Parts: sequence; C-alpha cells; structure tokens
Amino acid sequence: MNNLKKLTLLHSNDMHGDFLAEKIDEKLVGGVSLLSGYISKVRQEEKNVLYAIAGDMFCGSVIDSEFHGISTIQIMNMLSPDIVTVGNHEVDYGIAHLLFLEKCAEFPIINANLYLKTNHTRLFDPYKVIEIDGMKILFIGVLTEITLLKCKMDKLVGTFVTLEDAAAEVGKICNTYNATDVDMTVLLTHIGLEEDKKLAALLDPAWGVDMIIGGHSHDFMEEPAVVNGIPIVQAGTGTDQIGRFDLMIDTDENRIDSYTWTPVPINADTCPEDESIEEVIRTYKDTTDEKYGRILTKFVRKLTAPSHIEETEIGNLFADILKDCLGVDIFLLAAGSIRVHEFGPVVTKRDFDECFPFDDSAHMVFWTGAQLKHALLRMLRDETLAGEHTEFYQVSHGLEYEYDEITHTMLKLNFEGKPVEEDRVYTIGLQDFHYKNLKDSFDLDPDEIEKNHPTRDVATSCVQVIEEALQRGRHQNARIEGRIVIHMTEENKQKLIERVNAGRF
Repeated sequence: MNNLKKLTLLHSNDMHGDFLAEKIDEKLVGGVSLLSGYISKVRQEEKNVLYAIAGDMFCGSVIDSEFHGISTIQIMNMLSPDIVTVGNHEVDYGIAHLLFLEKCAEFPIINANLYLKTNHTRLFDPYKVIEIDGMKILFIGVLTEITLLKCKMDKLVGTFVTLEDAAAEVGKICNTYNATDVDMTVLLTHIGLEEDKKLAALLDPAWGVDMIIGGHSHDFMEEPAVVNGIPIVQAGTGTDQIGRFDLMIDTDENRIDSYTWTPVPINADTCPEDESIEEVIRTYKDTTDEKYGRILTKFVRKLTAPSHIEETEIGNLFADILKDCLGVDIFLLAAGSIRVHEFGPVVTKRDFDECFPFDDSAHMVFWTGAQLKHALLRMLRDETLAGEHTEFYQVSHGLEYEYDEITHTMLKLNFEGKPVEEDRVYTIGLQDFHYKNLKDSFDLDPDEIEKNHPTRDVATSCVQVIEEALQRGRHQNARIEGRIVIHMTEENKQKLIERVNAGRF
C-alpha cells in the first residue's frame, strides 16, 4: 500500500496592502488580522500546512506607500508565509529597494526571471524545496510581463521575456530537482490567469508540474481551471478570501493522489482575530491618519471606474486635469494607474493616494496623426480587449474615437470635433513609465518620434498636479461622454461584464 500524507496548502495573491478589515452589511470582512487568525486556526487544526503568496504584497494603501514597503514586510513577517514570489508591484520602489526589503523579510522570496546582465547572476533564488513531514515540495517563481517592461528601465537588469523562455526555465529546474525525490511541484506565478493557461499548455508533462498558483489578473475563482492536466488557481485580490488546497500526497510515487480546492471567505464569522498583528497595523494606521485624513475636495457625486478597458469617470477627470495643467493637446492616462472602482464624493488625502498610488513624471511627446492612430490601434488589439493586457489609456477631452473589434477598424478618430489629420503633429502627454516603453505600449520607435520634435519634460510628479487641481476645484464632476466607443465581440463583451460584476478591473 502506498504511503499517503495530507498537505494543506493555503495561498493569497495581489494583497496590495489590504491590511484593514471593512464593514460590509454589518460584518467585518477581510483584513490581515482576520486572515492571520484563519491561517493560525488551520495551522492548529491540520498537521502539515504551507502558506504561499503569489506576488503583489506591496502598493495600494497609504500604510504601504508611506513606509515604502517596510511596514508591509513587518506585517508579512508576522503573517509568516512559507514562500512568496515577486509580483509587478514589488518593483515599484525600485529594484535596489526590493533587494533591501528582501533582506528584511523573514520568509523566502523566489523568482526565476530577473538577473544582472553583466554576469547573468539571478537577483533571487529561482526556486525553493520545502520539506514538511518527509514530503519535498518544489516551488518555482515566475512573474508578469508588466514587471519585465518596468525592469527594462534598469539597464543592468535583464529578464526572460517570453512564456516559452519561462517554460524552458521551469523545465530546466524540474529536470534538475526531479532526481531529489520531489513529491509535488508548484509554479508560483504572477502573470495573470490567461497567461497561466498558456504557460500550462507549454509544460512537458514529464517535468512533473502539479499545479499553478497565480496572481496579477485578480480572478475570483469558484473552481480551478485545468489545462494540460494542471489545476490553475487564484484567490482574487486583497484579503477578502484565501485559496485552500487539501491534498493527499503519494510519497512512494512522488505524486498527488487526490485534492480538493476551496476559496475561503475571510470574515469575522469564520476567522478569529489575531490581536497581535492588529496592534501593529493600528500603530501604522495611527501614524498615517494624521497626515492622510485631511480633506482635499468634495465632488458633486461619487465617481466610478468599473473597468480598465473602457471610458471611466475617474479616468476622464484625471486625464483632463493633466491635459489642462500641462498644456498638451491630448493626455493618455494609463488606466492601470487608477486602483479603485469608486472615488468620492468626499476625498481625503488617503482616498486620493489609494486611488492613484503610482507617481510618475510626465513628458510631452510629438506624434503625427498617423502615429496617434497607430498607437491607439496597438492599444486596442484583441488581447487587450480580452483582458489579457493592461496597456489601456483614458483620453482627455477633445479626443474621441470609435473602434470595431470585429473588423479591426477605427470608425472614427476626431480631435476637437474634426478628423485627426495624418500629417499634423499633436502634443501628447504620457506618464514616464509609458514614455520609456513606447515600443511595447504603442509600437512606436522613440527615434522616429524624436524626429518630429524633441520630447519635453513637463512635470516631475503627476500626483502633485492632480492633487493640487483637486484642492483648488469646487463642485468637480465627470461623466462618460462617448470619448471611447468600442464595439466588442460578444465573447469579450461577456468577459468585460463578468469582470465588472466580480469587481475586477
């Protein structure tokens, strides 16, 4: 008879500094103290328990940003994950700062994608074998293409660019460690559900990858997606739920004999509060409340941003402010810069920083009408509208376009009520990250753009520009005006509806 052992594997992803519980329908939901209470409860109830985080612990709250992630590391140290992989927002404070935060972490952080170009030295351990009750569990870390774009700004840092490269690296690691009697292999990824499915399809079954625990696309799942025999899971976003695998491991055959997976809601009804971790969080909150509690403005009504791939009220407001303040014809605001679904009507400094947490300088670039059309068509490619990429841009007043995804045709492209002229040069405002990734984001050659006119730096901080405008303004409002009209395929339209209904961007 084969030797079967039980393993409980808990996992989170895209926590984004979601430290505090919220009251929903008179019930406390989420928050790290309740999450910690549940994890501790499971660790007491079950013999063999591991807890993994699939990227993006950082960014999204003022407690995180005020202390540049140091607060998050202290809180995560108390949460005590067994293994963590790098997500795209782990590099928001810079690669050097991330390496400093890693030294502060009391848990292993893995990633197989980042290395120094000079000597190909990896920045992190690409994998870790965790031994528990005689079982050996191999974890391998893989991150998102968005991170790869950000890392291209650092000339010393290189990456594996494609899924094929990542799959080959996984195969190399699996081939090396299969001989060490590994009982289960887990890919801890941060590339999004659709990319996880593609990656799973590329994996050779002989490598023995048993599951993919992912992040980045914030999917709330009722059951695993199974591709190439590999279950793929995520646990949404924040701390409102946690994923739970209950597995029976055959340690004689080095394989999973059976498993169940459940998304577990984190709330006061089912999770005891961890008072020690709550005390630490409250200490940080007290420090930030005084600074971030001041009121910036009051809108006429609450503004919304239900999706990252359609025109939104918050997107229109911010894009218009940047256009008007910086004196450009058109401002293209990255939709992913907006991190909340609702904003206002009363807006505190905390509200604003959590809505628009990623500060960047701004540049004025000079594009012909033909280049503007080409850039928008690049943004509107099928993968973006299917929700597989996040390079989507809110547009400032004066620009209107209508696009048919079925025929891949731009039906209308107007500026100030007139068709965009192909040979006319327009001034375009871009955030620094997107300016530095013109080729990836817009399929435009920076050298060709510079021939139109040298780029101008117009602001060192988009956050400061918007914050100042909010403080000055009274009775501010924004509405959907038909600046962006997209005729989607029925399939992508349904996907968008599902994402909005699930509260995912």
